[in-house]
Amino acid sequence: MRLQRIALFTYLKLVLVLAGSVLALRCGGAKPPEKPAPAAADAAKPVEYFHVDPATAGSLRGRIVFRGARPARTAISMESEAACEQAHAGHAVYDESVLVGKDGGLANAFVYIQSGLEGKNFEPVQEAVALDQHGCMFVPRVIGIRAGQMLDVKNSDAVSHNIHPMPKENRDWNQQQSPQSPDLQHRFPRPEIMIPVKCNVHSWMHAYIGVVAHPYFAVTGPDGSFEWTNVPPGDYTIGVWHEKLGDQAKPVHVAASAGAAVDFTYR
Repeated sequence: MRLQRIALFTYLKLVLVLAGSVLALRCGGAKPPEKPAPAAADAAKPVEYFHVDPATAGSLRGRIVFRGARPARTAISMESEAACEQAHAGHAVYDESVLVGKDGGLANAFVYIQSGLEGKNFEPVQEAVALDQHGCMFVPRVIGIRAGQMLDVKNSDAVSHNIHPMPKENRDWNQQQSPQSPDLQHRFPRPEIMIPVKCNVHSWMHAYIGVVAHPYFAVTGPDGSFEWTNVPPGDYTIGVWHEKLGDQAKPVHVAASAGAAVDFTYR
């Protein structure tokens, strides 16, 4: 009996203590320690763009050539689309996957600095790059563009097209474009060499897009040459891509305030 009274007394004492604590909190008494507020996120820091020092900038030039028997030209049949045939006024249209100039210059080769610019952020480009659909062909066949730069796709034909870039590092894009319709606009945020493009309506239409994070790239013309100025001195790897002949790469050193050259040969 005595033990029961002691236990009851202890229980009542505990209840009174807890009730007093609750009352103190409600009346503005001592409060339990608050959890510290999460640290405010640092304000987004502006991107620091790399600017080439004009006092030490160099240049880099080169040439892409093809040696050996030139591939025979292959005619494209546009019989399935009368409007496409009419656009060429009866003249034959040939596949442009391998174009070799009179002196062996290789056209439509995409050349770019493959490595050596890591850690350098270059200012974005505001101007758009145009890709036209003219004569039921993509014009130009090969283009270069900066990551995040705007691509304007035009349809200069009297027939509908369906532009369908098929990237691996960027988002797939597939859109129909009617004649005389407004330009389609698209951006590729990540570098990628190369993005094949097709028209889902006309199977012979092909193009390729090289997306890079810097301004040092070029698409060769019939003479196969390229040249970059305002190149920061350093050691680089120069890459070349061609849709039929494959990839090549070579190292090159650009000294301060000097010119360098690197050539490539396909056979």
